[in-house]
Amino acid sequence: MSPLFEIGLKHYLILAAVTFSLGFAIIVTRRSAIAVLMGLELVLNSAALNFVAFSRYVAGGVEGHVVTIFIIMLAAAEAAVALAIVLNIFNNTSSIQIDEADSLKE
Repeated sequence: MSPLFEIGLKHYLILAAVTFSLGFAIIVTRRSAIAVLMGLELVLNSAALNFVAFSRYVAGGVEGHVVTIFIIMLAAAEAAVALAIVLNIFNNTSSIQIDEADSLKE
């Protein structure tokens, strides 16, 4: 295989950076709680991709797979709790817009 088509650490880091940027842009620009949660999942997945890539390409005992499993467990717990919060907001306001969630303070 030619060196042009070999996938290395640089390719994984670029993919993780693009995924992180898309997730951060979604978090900043969207007002829907579901969209913000999807952006947060993209950010967590980009971090997991970085850990696995460094585990594969960097020598010295970096255990990225173990950290990635913890990130996946954290993302699952975050999704469950956040979905419960979004459902509670929807039951109280009939909307999932983040701007309307401040009415729960009253």
